[in-house]
Amino acid sequence: MVGLGREDKKDNDLFYTCSLIDYISRKTKNIRADVVNQLGRKRLEKIYDLADVYHCDNIDQVSEDFIAEAHIPTGRFDNVKECKYSIPSHWDIGKVYKRLIKQVAASEKIEVVDALIKVYNSFISEKIDDYNSSVYYENPSYIYESYRENKML
Repeated sequence: MVGLGREDKKDNDLFYTCSLIDYISRKTKNIRADVVNQLGRKRLEKIYDLADVYHCDNIDQVSEDFIAEAHIPTGRFDNVKECKYSIPSHWDIGKVYKRLIKQVAASEKIEVVDALIKVYNSFISEKIDDYNSSVYYENPSYIYESYRENKML
């Protein structure tokens, strides 16, 4: 179903979900897989299903609510602090993950939330989140093929 914007509404919902994951990860200093796993499938489905509602709220407040609800502890992973170059925004990274997750869901014929969990728990997530590398701004096809091959090509 196509929304009123340029993209499918569910694509926008996935973009928001991935951006929120990145926002929470930065705020709590955790790797993305840990945040995804701590949130769990049920909360991820809720975020994805209600993303258009959450998007209307302040992302800082939404993130605080989910951090508290999922009891996400403060970690020690700080890819923003470690970055020696221009830091991509949580929206920039959300877009990278959205594209990859859509491709994985379509090619593997699985639900979007299942693809999200797979992608964030794969080796590629660590590569995307290394802001001192070039992976996060590589061509989406390259990122997807690397994911498929389970190694950087």
